[in-house]
Amino acid sequence: MGYVNRNRDLPVLVVTGTMREAAVLDQLGVEVIAGGSDPEGLAQQLAERAPYCAGIVSFGMAGGIDHTLKVGDWVIGKRVTGAFHTKCDEAWVNVLRARLPRARVGAVHADGRLFADTADKAERAWASAALAADMESHIAAEAAAHANLPFVVLRCISDGAQAQLPPAVGVMMRPDGGLDVGAVLKSVVEIPAQIPALASTMFGFAKAYGELKSGARKVGHRLGFDDRAAFTLA
Repeated sequence: MGYVNRNRDLPVLVVTGTMREAAVLDQLGVEVIAGGSDPEGLAQQLAERAPYCAGIVSFGMAGGIDHTLKVGDWVIGKRVTGAFHTKCDEAWVNVLRARLPRARVGAVHADGRLFADTADKAERAWASAALAADMESHIAAEAAAHANLPFVVLRCISDGAQAQLPPAVGVMMRPDGGLDVGAVLKSVVEIPAQIPALASTMFGFAKAYGELKSGARKVGHRLGFDDRAAFTLA
């Protein structure tokens, strides 16, 4: 396995969607890029930083595709499907499994879309057998592949497969990963009937965020990268 002797002084690069997700990684010894709603900008940042990093993690919240997953459940990506297909680093996956033994391990789908509709989630589950979907993993995975870096996905479920996301969720993220309050308020004014669904969705997000913080601490320093050698077969 060629990754075992990679210099531990190089940073572990973590890709999230929002700045709030990035905040839970404070003091865990990683460098974080919040992609926000700017996929081209994220790809450019990763292309610039990846050659100088030890590994890349796609981290944060994700929508459930598998109907058995609940809000707050963890998913460890064994492979990525969608806009870019790749396997995740097996040794790193095993480290994460040891730190989060209740996590599900399987495919994560990412193609830049927000899967807000229950029918879309069901179709994707049938087509790809994915456990979850997010909006950044395909970009992070491609950057890791081009730089020949180990890559893994670590995501917490923020909305289940049965959850229909309201329109405001689709506009709430700014290009820099911050919350676009103005866009959310505008969406609510235009479609006030979504308010109950939005309140329920935000409650789920808050629950997932709490689990995101505690789970990140369980995984620990550099999100387990330095312990990969113990799980690597000669």
